[in-house]
Amino acid sequence: MKLQFVTLKVLSILLSCLFVFSARAQHKNQKPKNVLILYSDDQSYHTIRILGNEAIRTPNLDNLAKQGVAFMQAHVMGGHQGAVCVPSRAMMLTGRYLNRLPGDGAVIPDSIISLPEVLQQKGYTTFHTGKWHSDKKSHNRLFKSGDNIFFGGMHFPGAGGQEHPSVFHYDSTGEYHKSKNWNSDTFSTELYADAAIRFLSSTEAKTKPFYCYVAFTSPHDPRTPPKKYADMYEAEKMKLPPNFSPEHLFDNGDLNVRDEKLIAHPRTEADVKREIALYYGMISEMDAQVGRILQALDKAGLRDNTIIVFAGDNGLAVGQHGLVGKQNLYEHSIRVPMIISGPGLPKNVRTEAFAYLSDISPTLYDYLNIKPPPTVEAKSLLPVLYHREQSVRNSMYNIYGHWSRSIKTSDGYKLILYNVKGVSTTQLFDLRKDPWEMHDLSEDQSFSGKIDELRGLLRKSMNETHDDLNIDLPNWGRKPNQKGYGS
Repeated sequence: MKLQFVTLKVLSILLSCLFVFSARAQHKNQKPKNVLILYSDDQSYHTIRILGNEAIRTPNLDNLAKQGVAFMQAHVMGGHQGAVCVPSRAMMLTGRYLNRLPGDGAVIPDSIISLPEVLQQKGYTTFHTGKWHSDKKSHNRLFKSGDNIFFGGMHFPGAGGQEHPSVFHYDSTGEYHKSKNWNSDTFSTELYADAAIRFLSSTEAKTKPFYCYVAFTSPHDPRTPPKKYADMYEAEKMKLPPNFSPEHLFDNGDLNVRDEKLIAHPRTEADVKREIALYYGMISEMDAQVGRILQALDKAGLRDNTIIVFAGDNGLAVGQHGLVGKQNLYEHSIRVPMIISGPGLPKNVRTEAFAYLSDISPTLYDYLNIKPPPTVEAKSLLPVLYHREQSVRNSMYNIYGHWSRSIKTSDGYKLILYNVKGVSTTQLFDLRKDPWEMHDLSEDQSFSGKIDELRGLLRKSMNETHDDLNIDLPNWGRKPNQKGYGS
C-alpha cells in the first residue's frame, strides 16, 4: 500500500513536470508577450471580495482573479526600516532578496540587473507611471518612457495629498528638476490609470512588446477616498477584526513609527472602524481604476498577448493586534494579494503555495523563456501557475528591523522572535487553528520541541539569505529556565 502511494506520488510529479515542460515549449513558438504590473500600496491579503472578504467591493479584481491564479500565501520578505514599500518594489523588479539590496532598495545599483533592463535588450518598451521610491538614476535605467511619475513614499497632505498629487512628466535625462514638478487636480489612482491607458492605447504599445508598470499610491494614507467610494462604507457598520486590541501586548521594536501615530492610543473601536471604512473606500476606488486599465487593454486588442500581475507591496494592520501600520511580522502585514493572469495560464485557481513578491520577476523570465541574469535570487512560480498543488518552498522567512525575525512552515506553525532593547520575546502560532494569531503557544511546554525546530530552520534561512544579524538568535525569547538557555 505504501509503495503504491509513493508510485502514485512520483507519477503525479512526473505528469506535472511534463505539463510545465509542454507549456514552456508552446511559449517558444509564440510571439513575445507583453507584461502589465499593477502594484498597490499597503494592501493586505484579505481585501479582495472574491478571495474571502464579503465586506469589501472589488468587482474588477474579482474578475481578474477569475481569469487567473490567486496566490493566497504571497508575502513581502520584509524590511529593515519602516518604509517596507522601498525594498518590496525593488525586490519585485529585480528578483533579489532583501538582505543584499543596498539601503533596503533605496538605491538599485547597475550591478543588480532588473527585468525591465533585460526586456529592453529584447526590444521591449519599458513604461512606468505612479510611485517610485528608489533613486532617480535607476529609474532612468529601468524605464525608457512613462508619465505622471511620483518620487517618494506617500502623498503628504501638505504637498497636495491624494487629491492633488505632486508628479513629473517623464524626463529622458533622468534629472527630474524640481522646477518641472507639478500638482494635478486628478485623484492619484485615476491620474496613474490615465497615463497607463494613454500608453496602452498608443501605436507603440500595439506594435512593440512592452513592460508597463503601474505603481499606485493607494490604499496608503492619507486615506481620503473620493465621496462616491467613501459613501460605500459606513464606519458604524464595519466589523472589527477578531484580533482587535486597544494596544499591542509588548514593545515590538517600532511602536512609535509614523504609521502607529495615525490614530490615538489606546485604540478605540470607533477609530478603528473609521480607518477600516476609509481603507476599504480607497481600495474600491483603486479597483475601479484597475478596471479602466484592463478595459483599455481589451479595447487595444492586447489582452490575449499580455501577462498581468496584480500585487500589493506589503500589508497593513488597521487595528489588528493594537497596531495600525505594517512595521511588524504578523500575517496582516507580511501577506499581500497576488494574482497572475495571462495567455495559456489556468483560470479561476487558488493556490496555497508559499510565494515572495521577489518571485514575480523570475516567474516572468520563465514564462517569457528568457534566461534570468545571475543577480536573480528568488524562484520561478511557473510550476505553481500550471499546477496549484506544486510548491517551490516549504517555509517563509520574514524580517522586520534589526530586532525581529519570523519563520512559517507548511504545517501551519509560525514562530516570531524579538530582541528589543535587550528584552527577548517569543511568539508561536498554529495558523491552521488560529489564523488571526490570537493564541500564543510559546509558554506551552508541549511545544518546546517545535520552537527549537523552528529556531533551527530560521537560522538556516537567515544563513541562506545572507542575513548578517549578529545578535545571539538561539537565545532570543528564551527564559532562564527554558531548554537551551545560555547554550
